[in-house]
Amino acid sequence: MTTIHTLDLKFQDNSQAIAAYLIESNEGLILIESGPESTFNHLEEALHNIGFSTSQVKHVLLTHIHFDHAGAAWKFAEIGAKVYVHPMGLPHLQNPEKLWNSAAQIYGDAMEQLWGKMQPISKTRLVAVSDNDTIEIGNINFKVIYTPGHAVHHNAYVFENVIFTGDVAGVKIENGPVVPPCPPPDINIEAWKESINKIKKHQPKALYLTHYGRQTAVQHHLAELEKILDDWSMWMKVHFDAGTPIEKTTELFKNYISGQYHEKRLVSSMIKTYEYANPAWMSVAGLLRYWKLKSQGRL
Repeated sequence: MTTIHTLDLKFQDNSQAIAAYLIESNEGLILIESGPESTFNHLEEALHNIGFSTSQVKHVLLTHIHFDHAGAAWKFAEIGAKVYVHPMGLPHLQNPEKLWNSAAQIYGDAMEQLWGKMQPISKTRLVAVSDNDTIEIGNINFKVIYTPGHAVHHNAYVFENVIFTGDVAGVKIENGPVVPPCPPPDINIEAWKESINKIKKHQPKALYLTHYGRQTAVQHHLAELEKILDDWSMWMKVHFDAGTPIEKTTELFKNYISGQYHEKRLVSSMIKTYEYANPAWMSVAGLLRYWKLKSQGRL
């Protein structure tokens, strides 16, 4: 089997919050996920530690364009790498101003501290890939699976007998629970479950999560994800139907998730990592928007 290197990007100097993955090919190094630009120095260090440099990365596969997955892709494009992304995400990498300004309304002055900078990528460096496409890079092949639900521009990548899942297979830190990242604006529970079924049909031996690492108990992992996806979305529906103010809903949801983490006996350092990988308040905004669109007949 081909070696897959896991690179810890040490987001906000915290271990095992965001991963990128590296595969060697006879046409240069292949990186799956770039992480945010704020972690680029850690990525350089991780590459150096296994004997490589950023200049050797010739191909970057992005699962989707959220900053924690794609924010540093432009750095690799500037040194000649090709960047592969779903067609709906491609225009936002070519011209990231709208994406950046939208996120700035949420993160405000913390944007650069969290995500660093984001620059446009030349169209000549971008490659659109969608469902059932095959990416051939020298002796290495990937099959693309379109996997919306978390984001409308989300792909997963089948490689040999494993799948790089981005966020569609959820977040799992060490031996903690599987949880679904549900930020606005694209959360669609039905589409997400269809995407999970797509992954199941490929019968992978392992999943490689961006948050975080290789997961081999695939069926159990995906069943746990579906269960908590229903749990969180139905909890949010109660508060949407009741018209609970978003500030109060956020406070209550944070307490609800904290209770779930403590039931699993997670130590405080692991809970902190979960919050870096999947902030509770983001899921409030995403799930409330989902139920609003459902109530309007727009989903």
